[in-house]
This record gives sequence, C-alpha cells and structure tokens, in this order.
Amino acid sequence: MMPTRIIALVIFLLLGAPSRAQVPSLSEAAGRYSLVADHSSLAFTVSAVGGPGIEGRFMRFDGNIDIPMDDMERARVMITIYPESVTTGQERIDNFLKSDAVFDTANEKAITFVSTHVTRTGEDTAVIEGNLTARGRTFGETFNVQLAEFRGTEIRLHVEGQVYRSRYGMDVGTPLYSNVVDFDMDLAVVRR
Repeated sequence: MMPTRIIALVIFLLLGAPSRAQVPSLSEAAGRYSLVADHSSLAFTVSAVGGPGIEGRFMRFDGNIDIPMDDMERARVMITIYPESVTTGQERIDNFLKSDAVFDTANEKAITFVSTHVTRTGEDTAVIEGNLTARGRTFGETFNVQLAEFRGTEIRLHVEGQVYRSRYGMDVGTPLYSNVVDFDMDLAVVRR
C-alpha cells in the first residue's frame, strides 16, 4: 500500500540522481525499468505503546518506472503490492493483517501507487508524490528516495515514507498501535 510511493521516488532518481560512483545524465538513465522483487525489500513498521510493535514486509510486488530523456518531472512510477504476501514471521499476526480488519485479502487483491510528480531535492535524492490506493480508497502520499547505485542497466534505490493507515480504513488497534506506518524499502530496477 505505501510501497508504491517508493517506486515513484525511484523514477526521480533514475532521471537525475547520481550514484556514488557516477552521476548519470538524463539520456543515460532514460528508459523503461521493471522492479526486480527478488533483489528488493519492502518493509514496514507500526510502533506500539509499551510494546514491540509490528515489523513486517511484503514478499510479492511489481512495478515499472518510465524516465523520459528530457524532463525528470514527467517520470512515471507504478507499483503494485499484493497484500496476501504480507509476513511478520508470526502466523497469528499475519492472519490478522490479512483479515478484513486490515488488508481484507479475501476481497482486496492489490495495493497500487501511481506517481503524479517527481521533484529532485539533491544530487542523489528526490521526493515522489503520487496516488496510493488501498481498500478502494485513494489518497496522495509522498516518499523520499535516495539513489544507492547506478550501473548502466540497473538502479538501486532506498525509499522511505510514512502513511496514515486510518485513511485506508485500517486503523484497528489505535491508539495502542500507531496510526503511522513507516516504510523502509530497498528497490532494484532493471532496464527493459
């Protein structure tokens, strides 16, 4: 649900953010990229009052990034997360997250993020804004992206962001569990 914003940030970085080894030009980074889930991590944390909170990740997700040669702000990021793939390492919590109280995986098969705007904020950083849709509700969300590596046909990005779960009808357990979901993603994308 929140990870889609991460893909938007990836697009921004591909358009104009440098790697530690080199700073790609727009023409070098321009192209169409696909997310490689096997080499990526989409993790989240929900803190709790007086307790450990919930830490988990999504195992299935995919996405695409399109970076035009002439204008990074026109980059497009599209990410789809499959909520039935959520895992915390604790079956009881996994089943609860999949229930109709949270992701409702019996009826809701996907969480999507589609970027609307990319803004470069530094040599290797950007902010990606876009629409996140979960449980039939769509809201604008923002993610911060840092270019971790650029190797010609592969880009690695680190994405972070926060999403209020109440906006998507997933606020069960508040205020004991925070309304804020912290996302921490390491994404690999390859040129198609």
